[in-house]
Amino acid sequence: MPAVEHPLPGDDLLRAFLELDTPPGFKAELIEGEIVVTPPPDGDHEDAIARFTRAVARLAAQELYVSGGKGITTPRGRFVPDAAVAPVGHFRDQGPWADPTGLALVLEVTSTNPAKDREAKRLGYAAAGIPCYLLIDRDEGRATLFTDPMDGDYTVHTQAAFGKPLELPEPFSFALDTTSLR
Repeated sequence: MPAVEHPLPGDDLLRAFLELDTPPGFKAELIEGEIVVTPPPDGDHEDAIARFTRAVARLAAQELYVSGGKGITTPRGRFVPDAAVAPVGHFRDQGPWADPTGLALVLEVTSTNPAKDREAKRLGYAAAGIPCYLLIDRDEGRATLFTDPMDGDYTVHTQAAFGKPLELPEPFSFALDTTSLR
């Protein structure tokens, strides 16, 4: 289903992107001037997202909303993170492409194009000022939390090999068990 938005005249790439009609289950993103379409994820990918979501619901210091598949507008493109975390009700009354203001964290689990998750998306989320980017890197066997965005990148990153806990800052304030995120 095409997104409802009106690009500026002359922005042919954005217009083509917004008019794109992807097959069910596929997701389309505009990443650094390139339209990227990815197939539905495998079960392990979805399991990692579900386990993260469950941990946030059970352990976070405050009640948070975890949204899967919500489009985010960044200075480097239109991204669809595997999960976006915000205060409850944050996405209410927003269109298909949300402003990143107010998000607490975005989550990506590597799949068909891990290089985009490791760099392009990290830089896009940082440029958007999203305070935390959590990358579950299945190929590398670790979870990395990027924090403190400044000048288009995150200035702090903390890694935990799968099986080791990863401390999440406020508003989460808990150690994420990475054992089952593989």
